Amino acid sequence: MRTFLLLLQLSVISLAQDAKQIVAESQKRQNVKSQKYQGVLQVIDASGKTTEKSWATERSGSWGTSKLMIRFTAPAEVKGVGLLVVNHPDRASDQWMWIPSIGRDRRVALQDRKTRFFGTDFSFEDLEEREVEQFDWKMMGEAAVDGAPCWKIESRPKQSRASQYTSNLLWVRKDNYVVAQLESFTQDQLIRRLFYKNIEQVQGIWTARVLEMHDLKRKSTTILKLEKLAFNAPVKEENFTVQALRREQ
Repeated sequence: MRTFLLLLQLSVISLAQDAKQIVAESQKRQNVKSQKYQGVLQVIDASGKTTEKSWATERSGSWGTSKLMIRFTAPAEVKGVGLLVVNHPDRASDQWMWIPSIGRDRRVALQDRKTRFFGTDFSFEDLEEREVEQFDWKMMGEAAVDGAPCWKIESRPKQSRASQYTSNLLWVRKDNYVVAQLESFTQDQLIRRLFYKNIEQVQGIWTARVLEMHDLKRKSTTILKLEKLAFNAPVKEENFTVQALRREQ
């Protein structure tokens, strides 16, 4: 009996380690020096009304320690609004937002990270990166997404990692290690579901060109299309500062 229990325990540890290694490999394959794209967003509310927004992004650095600048370009009421995200490997990101209409920047507090980012279905937390060491991982089995076989993996944030979500479920494709689907829970309630679509190679990197975020409580959807996407393009480090965030575009 003791031998059986030991083998069972080792099996559970192995599965957890495998789950973590799979996610780490997924992040490794997505790791680039920089990234640029123009995002076109369709926001569809519960009644079916659709509004469109556009933003431009630049990202610099390795996964988990990168910096991200998002700047809305349209429509007029949000043009110039910016968000700077500085990711950290051992804690939640630092975030600052710039709103031209009030002419000042403000730090986004941790307790505000669960709110929607300027009318989209992405929360502020959804825009930061999630490094593997900040979570506990568990293999939940296998399932297919859009016909592609996937590993189904659960993540739970460690106590040192502040999060609005108590758990997440990831579907990682076996053929290219791209995340195909993400479900985020608060307690046992499913809050958001994110689909990664139009997965194709860009400069040799498997990438989802369309992200479809569903807010289950609001019954709304945001579809983000990545256009003019480029990896490892030159970026200036001075573009990822609070001073740069304040610059009028």
